[in-house]
Amino acid sequence: MSLLFGLMLVSAQLRLSGFYDLLARRIAKAQATPERLLLLVMAAGAGLSALLVNDIVCLAMTPILAEGCLRRGLNPVPFLVGLACAANIGSAATLIGNPQNMLIGQVGRLPFAAFTLDALPPVLGGLLLSWTVIVVLSRRHWLLERSVAPVAAVEHSLWPTLKGCLLLLGALLGFVFTSIPREVLALGAGALVLVSRRTQSRTIFELVDWELLLLFLGLFVVNHALAATGLLEALYASVRGLGLDISQPGWLFGASAVLSNVISNVPAVMLLLPVAHSPQDQLLLALSSTLAGNLFLLGSIANLIVAEQAARLGVYITWRKHLRLGLPVTLCTFAVTALWLWLCWGGLFVAAGP
Repeated sequence: MSLLFGLMLVSAQLRLSGFYDLLARRIAKAQATPERLLLLVMAAGAGLSALLVNDIVCLAMTPILAEGCLRRGLNPVPFLVGLACAANIGSAATLIGNPQNMLIGQVGRLPFAAFTLDALPPVLGGLLLSWTVIVVLSRRHWLLERSVAPVAAVEHSLWPTLKGCLLLLGALLGFVFTSIPREVLALGAGALVLVSRRTQSRTIFELVDWELLLLFLGLFVVNHALAATGLLEALYASVRGLGLDISQPGWLFGASAVLSNVISNVPAVMLLLPVAHSPQDQLLLALSSTLAGNLFLLGSIANLIVAEQAARLGVYITWRKHLRLGLPVTLCTFAVTALWLWLCWGGLFVAAGP
């Protein structure tokens, strides 16, 4: 939670500086075909989500992107679904991209750089396949004529943006090259965000997702209570009695995918993490639980944020519209991830312990 809180503060700095707004507007105004524009959107969403909390990336970019598409006569839905899918996929690439990866990294004490090297191939492959799927399925749905009221621009400030980028870079270098706990580095970066003569701390704190932090706090309490009463062990024993050994990679992959769509990915990871003993199992759990979020509209908070923000501009992403793109995207990313993990079990792992 300390790691997540610290990175939320850094992301709030970049949001207040107008960084997200500037990036989204430049992408939306780019002179490119719909296919290339979608590629830019997904690359930016995935890249930012690998380093910052993906929910905040979607929250900041969605209104500007939707407005830009409407002004160009483009249907925003494929681009917004692409942004949400890319944010979920990109967040799987690092141990700070989303809360469940943070939890897995902290509990498993996984090295930051090694995890990224292992996760990057299926993430990049899945991202490329996802772009291809959305392009193919949207080729007859690019255009949409509609008027739209402009979204108020956030004034871009160079120094606050530079400050946020330098703090993020410093934290990343610390994650890779030092043994300082990641939560300490993130809190240190967050503390430096609050050191400002121009921006009140209250303004920064308003952009922190306190509800999400409170949710995770409650989940930790509930999960500990289940473990203390022995209910978790009884649950694992019952599942094994049915012939399903979720400590095995195949069953763990499937259980993670199903539970992530039933009870959400963070609770699913909390339930399954006790049986993910090795770095390989923990990488599998991180990838499968995150990529499963693209299946349904309710599968991840990032999806819901995109849908909610788009609805304010009169762009409605229904569960059917999302499923039309989300289902093949999920199947493709699962396929490339399963193939990569199968190859990794043959000895290609970097993060595996001695």
